[in-house]
Amino acid sequence: MPDGCRILIVTSGALSRNPRPAKEAVTLARAGYEVTVLRPSEGPHYDRLDEELKTDAVYRDEFISPESGTRARTLDRLRRWLAIRALRLGIEHPASVGASRTLLTRARKIPADLTIVHNEAALWAGMQLMREGRNVAGDIEDWYSQDLEEQDRRHRPLKLLERSEKIMLHHAAYVSTTSESMSAALHQRFGGNPAHVITNSFPLQPNPRNEQPTAEGPPTFFWFSQTVGPGRGLEAFLASWTQMSAPSRLVLLGQPSPGYLDHLLSPLSELQRKRVEVLNLVSPSALPQVIARHDLGLALEKATPANKNHTISNKILQYLNAGLAIVATATAGQSEVFQRSPGVGLLIGQEDSLNLARKLDALVLDRVRLSRCQKAARLLAEERYCWEIETPRLLKLVRDALASPTRRSAL
Repeated sequence: MPDGCRILIVTSGALSRNPRPAKEAVTLARAGYEVTVLRPSEGPHYDRLDEELKTDAVYRDEFISPESGTRARTLDRLRRWLAIRALRLGIEHPASVGASRTLLTRARKIPADLTIVHNEAALWAGMQLMREGRNVAGDIEDWYSQDLEEQDRRHRPLKLLERSEKIMLHHAAYVSTTSESMSAALHQRFGGNPAHVITNSFPLQPNPRNEQPTAEGPPTFFWFSQTVGPGRGLEAFLASWTQMSAPSRLVLLGQPSPGYLDHLLSPLSELQRKRVEVLNLVSPSALPQVIARHDLGLALEKATPANKNHTISNKILQYLNAGLAIVATATAGQSEVFQRSPGVGLLIGQEDSLNLARKLDALVLDRVRLSRCQKAARLLAEERYCWEIETPRLLKLVRDALASPTRRSAL
């Protein structure tokens, strides 16, 4: 099947900040498909990071770059500026979610037997391509129409996003998503064909517990994100962490929002502050090794909005891979992970900070239990949550889509 089959992957941001289409491109290129990735360039820094993700795979990059598309980018900015203001009048336009029209225009010019679209702007472009008779598959990594806090949703084209999601689920060659919970929620909301689950897991790294001695000193809690800021569960965790009797350290990795660290750490004593470390962002290729230096991974996602509730966060998947014990909030997506292996760590619900502090104490003071959690986490990565498990699922979806092309020009 791969010989001569052309696959176009369309996404609306840097692959280093959205690794799912990068893993897809590498997998399909290694399987022998002719793969092109179409995306905007976010500048030389991100382009270099994106290049690292290719490893030994060969696929073609098609950039919407500042140098080659200045006029197009200027038009996109103007369209988005106007579209965002039009939302105040109840007028929804695809430009409000990004370079949708530019992605569509470029995608039309790239021959493909199957086009796979990711992210909001690309999903809209994929909907138009289906109407023009193209064979299109969609990836709903996030539930875009059910994302962000209520005050931010006022500035979102919610009806347009819902329409894109619904049409994909009813008419695309296939739709993939990231958890059983998300697939069920999308099907309940929109009907159509249930989305196939391809988790956001990563290729297995060497088991760090086999390659490095156990660190001496108090156990370390680890948390990472692009931004260290409010709304990420850190305040609630700190309220419990400061009440623990057992010594431990806390390491945060990310770019702090202005003034946020002073706010976050203000309740801490001088001794407690000395046990908190903030690391700068690292490249995606270096992140797994950094994570593996620690003992417990924090996945503090909120249960609202619905997108956050149903997602299996990238954090928890990286922690499993690195063999960290997990401390996770009981969202639907993260509970799905614990249902497969309750012994990977601590699933926390709505409880007061002192009660949680006692549970954290019990975990870090029992080194035998902590070691069992770490081993269970790594085993769960090996048996379910690794990209090696997802690869055959993805390849079958693509083979089936190419064998029976879905063309919906009558949409």
